Amino acid sequence: MTNVGVIGLGNMGAGMALSAARAGLTVTGFDPATASRQALLDAGVTLVDDIAALSARADVIVLSLPTSDIVEKVVLGEGGLLAQARTGQIVLDTSTADPASTARIAQALQGSPLRLVDGPVSGGPKAAHSGAMTMLLGGETADIDALAPVLEALTAKRVHVGPVGAGHSAKLFNNLLCGINLIAAGEAIRVAKAAGLDVEQILKGVNAGSGRSGVTEVNCPTWILNDAFNSGFTMKLMRKDLRLAAAMIEQSGAGAPLSREALRLWADSAASVDDAEDFNRIVAYEERP
Repeated sequence: MTNVGVIGLGNMGAGMALSAARAGLTVTGFDPATASRQALLDAGVTLVDDIAALSARADVIVLSLPTSDIVEKVVLGEGGLLAQARTGQIVLDTSTADPASTARIAQALQGSPLRLVDGPVSGGPKAAHSGAMTMLLGGETADIDALAPVLEALTAKRVHVGPVGAGHSAKLFNNLLCGINLIAAGEAIRVAKAAGLDVEQILKGVNAGSGRSGVTEVNCPTWILNDAFNSGFTMKLMRKDLRLAAAMIEQSGAGAPLSREALRLWADSAASVDDAEDFNRIVAYEERP
């Protein structure tokens, strides 16, 4: 499993292709709109013009695509990966996707030569380019074991969370909690400022106690308190992920009033925080009566 294809060469996909090439894997890429063409070519990545050409060269096909609809078309559509499949090929879908869509794809692939592992990632473009992402894996243990050379090249941490689809579900839970924690941190920052307190020192105290989170430990010092807001992950992408999380909540039928309120705030913030803004900008959103 050392011949890797990457479909979707945006910030994340290009970073993964470069990390795989740096690790000595043979990498083929496809994306008609990539902005990283020269950097990829310089790193030894072969760029092809269609899915068929990529599939012919790759044993592992990594998907880094913006929506579940696109993933379904790439895998199941006319001229897609299923139509080109060879025995032993594995699709590793790193997109943050709808678990219901993943289930449809898995059902369609049953009995085919193509195997599916969902492996949504965290860490952003910087981690993708450095091979230091965290990946939540859903799939058969044997398939995940077979992916070892690719996973070693792309990730610093990986967790097998269950069967196909469980990875995408876990990622939505992760982003839902991140979204809630960003709103909570934003409120804490506003209250601390209004009380005349040193926010950085207050957060150091929080991070020494049980109120800490990834947001207070990482997002606040890296992108928020310094006004950088350049994580590489936009409000548009986070809102998309949270809509998927909202659908998962509704489908479950479970009570989740806090989540629903946080999701409402994220949706309502669209009127004042543009989709193109960094997703950490939600900390500045303040709903007024």
